[in-house]
Amino acid sequence: MQTAGPELADPPETGSAAPASRRDRRRRRKEMETATGLVHRRWWAPYLFLLPGLAMVALFSLWPFVNTVILSFTDAQILRGGSFVGLGNYTRALDDPDFWKALANSVLYTAVVVPALVFLPLALAVLVQKNIPGIGFFRSAFYTPVIASTVVVGLIWQWALRSDGLVNTVFLKLRLVSDPVPFLTDSTALLLSAMAVTVWKGLGYYMVFYLAALGNVPTALYEAAALDGAGALRRFFSITVPSVKPMMLLVGTLSAISALRVFTEIYILGGESGGPGGDARTLPFMIREVGLGFAGESGYASAVSILLFLLTLVFSLLGHRLSKGDER
Repeated sequence: MQTAGPELADPPETGSAAPASRRDRRRRRKEMETATGLVHRRWWAPYLFLLPGLAMVALFSLWPFVNTVILSFTDAQILRGGSFVGLGNYTRALDDPDFWKALANSVLYTAVVVPALVFLPLALAVLVQKNIPGIGFFRSAFYTPVIASTVVVGLIWQWALRSDGLVNTVFLKLRLVSDPVPFLTDSTALLLSAMAVTVWKGLGYYMVFYLAALGNVPTALYEAAALDGAGALRRFFSITVPSVKPMMLLVGTLSAISALRVFTEIYILGGESGGPGGDARTLPFMIREVGLGFAGESGYASAVSILLFLLTLVFSLLGHRLSKGDER
């Protein structure tokens, strides 16, 4: 009976110690907040700020992608639901000559545009890097196509490249050609014209990337090379190019992704058919053509979209792998 009293009295002491400990923590936290000016929040408080952005990403990016993957395994159309067909849409795409033609155009587009957008903006950035009187005007002029609408740019180039347009008029007046050049009526010339529009519009955008990278190159390297007798061209290839190589890889990856997704340039210059006979169609153009209209095949268009995504993923992983190798 005498020992039972102290044993029964322990739990109240333990229970009162816990609130006291919490009170001590709260007191110390308030003292720290007063001393540092920092306010303690719950662990989940930062996620409340991220919640609206995460909801937007899930609603407008994640769910459409998941839905596209699901549709790619069905024969769904615009006005009716589809049934599961397995890999039927993918095997159909691999047997479709239109798919291979569009794929070849997209790969050719990327193979021409990416090197141009890697090296030309670098040369342009080197030219406008120096702070000389009036250089701000040229920087603004080179960047103006970036902020212009792609549709507006395409219409300007369409007016300039048509048979009676500015370019052919100048060529004919100078007697460089005897007949108008079929920039918009020949599939190969149409693709090259669209590539020129893409490069022209992207020059100023990637020039800004290179200007940021060139700002981190020590000027002492150029001064030392000049003292050793290295010319401007030697300094460019021996100092500038190695110093901005990581940026070149980034520009190459971004421009490749953009080139694979090109649509507006082909549509504006070549019309709804994608050029004569549709021979200038790219994969995004084909996806739009297959999936649009009352008889649009959503399932097949989704399968082609997934194949385009996989192709884009390959270029992205290749750029990432090259950048990792460069860091080593």
